[in-house]
Amino acid sequence: MAIAAGISDGMGLGHNARAALLTRGLAEITRLGLKLGGRPETLGGLSGAGRFNPHLYRRFVAQQAVGLLLAQQHDLPVILRRLGHVAEGVHTAREVHNLAQRLGVAMPISEAVYRILYEHVPAADMVAELLNRAPSTEFNGQ
Repeated sequence: MAIAAGISDGMGLGHNARAALLTRGLAEITRLGLKLGGRPETLGGLSGAGRFNPHLYRRFVAQQAVGLLLAQQHDLPVILRRLGHVAEGVHTAREVHNLAQRLGVAMPISEAVYRILYEHVPAADMVAELLNRAPSTEFNGQ
């Protein structure tokens, strides 16, 4: 989600987009956590939402830098060389994608980040796809 936040910032989408990302991203993470046997009160508490929020609001962390540069259409290998250190979110995006696929959990933001990173889909295309999704409830698996 921090990579997604960096993409949002890099595209200049503003605070409302950041708030929507926070809300929808937390819903995705919660769906996955519940599917894995997590408890709602844990996922909504300090060890869930409390851990999630700072990553979307801290500036200049590796994941957000990756997102900012992806929004500017830089290639991932160039971004990683430029950072000079590990951005664990890049690897995590692939693992979350695989886990969500295996468990049948809808995670559209995570899927968008995966496709940007590993399928080289332009960030603008994925943002447009996310914005054009049909409305759904937060926890119906969609």
